[in-house]
Amino acid sequence: MPEYDLMSDFTSPFWAWYIFIIVAGSIIWLFYLLMTQNKEKRNTDIKPTGHKWDENLEELNTPLPRWWLQLFYATNIFAVGYLILYPGLAVFDGVLGWSSVGAYNEEMEAADKKFGEQYVNYLKQDVAELAKNKDALTTGSRLFSTYCTQCHGSDAGGGPGFPNLRDGDWLYGGDVAQIKQTIATGRQAAMPGWGAVLGKDGVKNVTAYVMSLSGKKTAGDLDAGKEKFQQLCVACHGADAQGNIALGAPNLTDQTWLYGGSRRSIEKSVADGRNGRMPAFGDFLGEGKVHLLTAYVYSLSVDN
Repeated sequence: MPEYDLMSDFTSPFWAWYIFIIVAGSIIWLFYLLMTQNKEKRNTDIKPTGHKWDENLEELNTPLPRWWLQLFYATNIFAVGYLILYPGLAVFDGVLGWSSVGAYNEEMEAADKKFGEQYVNYLKQDVAELAKNKDALTTGSRLFSTYCTQCHGSDAGGGPGFPNLRDGDWLYGGDVAQIKQTIATGRQAAMPGWGAVLGKDGVKNVTAYVMSLSGKKTAGDLDAGKEKFQQLCVACHGADAQGNIALGAPNLTDQTWLYGGSRRSIEKSVADGRNGRMPAFGDFLGEGKVHLLTAYVYSLSVDN
């Protein structure tokens, strides 16, 4: 498992000192505030503050109870001690040298020592075999839940812009090698927008033609739409409009729509283009986990 040393987007030293001034200034001000309240007052010194709610309820400048004041002091002292030990001032890393990235790398290293051999054994097995191994699929489902459900959903059914992994319809191919490549290296869609080229009427006509390919109907000149489709779209989607997995161009003749099959959704795709991105997990997860995750994803469509 590779280690990561992630850096903040705020690379200017201004932000570090900005945080330091706010944190340190706040603590100093709180100590000052407590010290101003740390005074013994005689009964003759207790006076109204001017806040009065009714004839019988009035706020006085009575000092804080000693135990309460000491509790505030204790919390401030704890804060100072914490900022000495741990990074919280931005310009100082803390004497313990702790960091969230370091803690993450330590946890991942410990997990790799504990489970690494298991993934090595899985790596030796064929994906098709792993797809039938209940123990392997249980582990694969946990990997999927951790890294993939945010986009594809807990049931792998996807959503607008995120493919359904259960239906056997694949943008970049659904065999073992293609799925593994998708997980390991990611995918970057590149559907250009044709709005400026086609104009409003042209977008409407192409949309009507694209919808007609899958049996849908909407207003528009189908002949004009077909002509523009042949000029601009067949290079990716093919003359038969059945797509090209090498380019990630979808089949337009079926009922599967990544961004929705309504007139409005298709019109937006034609006019503005689409640029969906699947991140690469190869370096992050390592070969063994990618192999097992491939088996799990492969099993989803095989079972369906």
